Amino acid sequence: MPSVSATAPFVPDPLAGAHALQIAGEAVHLLPERALWWPAAGTVFVADVHLGKAATFRARGIPVPGGTTQGNLQRLTALLDGLAAQRLAVLGDFLHAAEAQNPALLAALAGWRAQHAGVAMALVRGNHDSHAGDPPPSLDIAVVDEPWHAGPFAGCHHPQQHATQHVLAGHVHPSTVLRGPGRDAVRLPCFAVTERLTLLPAFGLFTGSAALAAEPGRRLFAVGGGRVWPVPAGY
Repeated sequence: MPSVSATAPFVPDPLAGAHALQIAGEAVHLLPERALWWPAAGTVFVADVHLGKAATFRARGIPVPGGTTQGNLQRLTALLDGLAAQRLAVLGDFLHAAEAQNPALLAALAGWRAQHAGVAMALVRGNHDSHAGDPPPSLDIAVVDEPWHAGPFAGCHHPQQHATQHVLAGHVHPSTVLRGPGRDAVRLPCFAVTERLTLLPAFGLFTGSAALAAEPGRRLFAVGGGRVWPVPAGY
């Protein structure tokens, strides 16, 4: 009697919904998780995580819901595990403010970092990091000033031009407004790509955004519905 093997468990495709393109001669993927994947170097880039932002608001007397830090860490875990990433590069604003360096958040960070002890991590300091302070050395996150060189890329927080490398940056929290008939409109986070600069959307769950318009030499890639797609001309 032939043996019957168990059905293999379903494993989601980590690149489902991603948009592949070439930047600075390298194949990269713009991910619906609002991250950029550079497979040749096993590196995930994210920007503007803003851990502890909700806690900062509450500490300053503004009653906003909690849970965003855990949600952001779970999303990072899904990215790192799903892609079997070797390195995580945060392009600024990892922590939101000094109030983020509280025992509960630091304990959550320590537990999350322990889950990914084999992943190298780098933080390019952003404007919020200068106020929040560097993460504790025990987290084993290399903290550097911009630009941070990685192959043909210069990892920065603030958008800028580099003499020899393509800049990957955050800070702007770019989004695009798609307009339909009448007054219908929706604002979605987006990637903005030019010949020498790529802006990443904010990774954090509790962040605002700045609407960018398409213009000559700049391509916008909207994020929504679990995928990334080019914004057509005219939006």
